[in-house]
Amino acid sequence: MEEYRVLLVDDEEETREGIRHKINWAELGFELAGSAADGIDALELAQRLRPDVVLTDIKMPRMDGLELCRRLKPLLPETKTVVLSGFDEFECARQAVGLGVFEYLLKPISALEFCGALERLREQLDRERQERRELESLRRRYEESLPLLRELFYTRLLDGRIPPEQVADQAARYEIELAQGCWTAALVLADAQEGTGGTGRDELQMLAVQSFFQRRFSLEGCALRAVPYNDMVALLVQMKDEGQIDALTEELERLCALAVPLLGMTLFVGVGRPRPGPELLHESMEGAAAAADYRVLMGAEQVLYIGDLKPGRSACLTLEEADQRALSAAVKLGSREQVAQFIHQQMDRVREARPSLAQGHMFFLEILTALTRMARAGEADMEEIFGSGFTGMVSITDFRSLDELEEWLLGCTLRLWEQLNRQRSDSTWKTVERAKSFIAQHYADKELSVETLCAHLHLSPAYFSTLFKRETQKSFIAYVTDLRMEQAARMLQDTDEKTYLIAERTGYADPNYFSYVFKRHFGISPSKFRAGQQP
Repeated sequence: MEEYRVLLVDDEEETREGIRHKINWAELGFELAGSAADGIDALELAQRLRPDVVLTDIKMPRMDGLELCRRLKPLLPETKTVVLSGFDEFECARQAVGLGVFEYLLKPISALEFCGALERLREQLDRERQERRELESLRRRYEESLPLLRELFYTRLLDGRIPPEQVADQAARYEIELAQGCWTAALVLADAQEGTGGTGRDELQMLAVQSFFQRRFSLEGCALRAVPYNDMVALLVQMKDEGQIDALTEELERLCALAVPLLGMTLFVGVGRPRPGPELLHESMEGAAAAADYRVLMGAEQVLYIGDLKPGRSACLTLEEADQRALSAAVKLGSREQVAQFIHQQMDRVREARPSLAQGHMFFLEILTALTRMARAGEADMEEIFGSGFTGMVSITDFRSLDELEEWLLGCTLRLWEQLNRQRSDSTWKTVERAKSFIAQHYADKELSVETLCAHLHLSPAYFSTLFKRETQKSFIAYVTDLRMEQAARMLQDTDEKTYLIAERTGYADPNYFSYVFKRHFGISPSKFRAGQQP
């Protein structure tokens, strides 16, 4: 470990030499770096050597030890001082304590006492050195973390998670200048999305977009700061006043056009309303995010200011019953061309109507709901059609444009068409579907049996039973029982009919047997089921 540097000050050369030679400095962790005969020489030497410790006598010519300590304190505040005195005077001790002297030693002092004082001094110096190292380590870690802390600050600021009265203090803490005045937030979306409706933005692309706006933005009277924000890029713009908003959108349009050849990206920017102060930037960002959500409906427009959106301007747009029948006919009976034509016609309706975001989303959900109903009715593989992990939670704002939305819808519809086509070509599937249809129409018939069904289908009971069990994973009796129980449960919940009437309407002549089957199926009696009790 590095030794501590000591400066020895005493007007008696004999004393200086005695101390120099009687103490094993290195063993105690010290190095005697220099010596002086009075305070004036010591003061000059101390400023040059910058020792860790000054050992000084009190009574010396020209400048005594206490005066030396007094002058050293502002010049070398980290240096420790030890005072040696042959005078047992209270006033000297009091002054030494007042000057922050580490220790006050009375002459004559033995080598053992002197070494003990040096050991105590070294322990103190070791502690302070360790504290400085820890503080330096913390400072370095803080400086290394500062970019991340600033990014987190901007995210919390734009999300409105910093109390307004704390914004200025937190900005100063992270060495961020946020002057008062008119501020606007904008949100930049790039064409780096992947897959069907996913975001998939590449981090390097977002950094390129951030740098692009930071370097190329040029609008007199405006200052722009581009920052990462939720895997996107946010623009914080300080303007002279709200009247510059049109000039700002024009500059952003220029940059979006420039990004195509320079970055190879198509950008869309949503711009929020100007707000009077950086602490209100989250309000502007809400508008910017809302404007950005409209990108799917805006065609070729690349910059949209939230103030330009006019509520109530869209025509009525809905998937009528005739449209649903046309979709069903195209998917179940039509060709690939007819499927593509239907989807294209619906998207053209959106382009012409220019609906509000909410209405456009509802129209999209109507089409998606119609497709999912057909898929479920046809027992199609939902994930194969709509993508892995599909839950139905798809939003129009997941897409960059109507063209991308149309492409996704068409892909889903064609995959459904292909599955249903395969099923239609499967005679086994047709037979089972006919059987299900017959059962659905006659489940209330007490005389329904596999024999009556097979007479209708013109199949032998043995062959049909094998076929039906293989395709449905249920026997004929189990399938009929499940259907009857489902209908019974629905009637118990939705009607006030007596249990014996429900038993008759679901194919059971004996109400007691119906109750037995119902309890075995649901684990609870019909009356308790109707009362809402749990099994």
